[in-house]
Amino acid sequence: HKELRTTKRYAHLANHVDQISVIRSCWADGINHSSGVCQMNTGSILGGRPSLGSWATYGLGTENTNLPAFVVMQDGTAQVVNGPRNWSAGFMPALYQGIRIQGGNEPIPNLNTPPGVTETQQRGKLDFLTEMNRSFARLHPDQSELEARIVSYELAFRMQAEAPEAVDLARETAATQKLYGLDVKETATFGRLCLLARRLVERGVRFVQLYHGSGSKWDAHSKIEENHTQLCRAMDLPVAGLLQDLHARGLLDETLVIWGGEFGRTPMSEKGDGRDHNPTGFTMWMAGGGVRGGQTIGATDDVGLFAVEDRLHVHDLHASVLHALGLSHMDLVYRYKGRPERPTLNEGSVCSKLFTT
Repeated sequence: HKELRTTKRYAHLANHVDQISVIRSCWADGINHSSGVCQMNTGSILGGRPSLGSWATYGLGTENTNLPAFVVMQDGTAQVVNGPRNWSAGFMPALYQGIRIQGGNEPIPNLNTPPGVTETQQRGKLDFLTEMNRSFARLHPDQSELEARIVSYELAFRMQAEAPEAVDLARETAATQKLYGLDVKETATFGRLCLLARRLVERGVRFVQLYHGSGSKWDAHSKIEENHTQLCRAMDLPVAGLLQDLHARGLLDETLVIWGGEFGRTPMSEKGDGRDHNPTGFTMWMAGGGVRGGQTIGATDDVGLFAVEDRLHVHDLHASVLHALGLSHMDLVYRYKGRPERPTLNEGSVCSKLFTT
């Protein structure tokens, strides 16, 4: 499309067009979901590399030691393609991997200490478990997973003090809950995730990733109008609410919001009423975090199949995201087996048009 169209399906997000920078010329290498999702998360169509959230956590650390630095949530029980590979730390120490929490009434299972167990008893059990784990770890120094498990137990203990308040949406006003669509069946599920994301960011969680349509529900090879109408209705209001809420709280300038998928859909029909995968020209948008809103960047060809103007590969997108976070994609290095590894595989350029400065 040559312009951001305002329809009933996008009515809420369209109200925030002055905050959004639409990139119409994205492209990727993956032609199926597994490789596409893998590259959008890690920069490579092949598994085994750290996710972008892991790189951000490695480069910036955490602002709140009582909560995870990198949190992942998905909107249903269906597993997102590739599962935990998408938020894996790859060859980095496992402590940089994302922590998945749920979006239901109990976002973090078993968070509360069992009745009758005092804090002293809980601390004693954890100390004993840590002593055993560290004894084993000394014999196996190369197993970063064990070190990550030890760290996760310590984090879980600290979370028992702060996390219950962080994930308690009942503390929000009725007006805020309505803003995210928690009062409407179609928007309640993703609305909870968006509101949880704001509460976590507000409390110093570095990187929050939400999956909508888990289980490739956006994969409309047929009945695309019916499929996308339903999915857009479920996410439009909550995402608009997130932008509005971040802006009202003074958080949008320091919080980068990114929306998009692993690829787009073809302009030509499939099965008469569907569309196939299209990694050669698709749209994403960003808002906040220093991004200059109210603009569109790039264009596809006349039929909307190939990106032809201001083309942004996934590596360019990742370089731009890291730039917004204050990190250089070429200076952020992790040495793995003597090799200097970088988040964009030594490729990619920052899209200067995205930013105000």
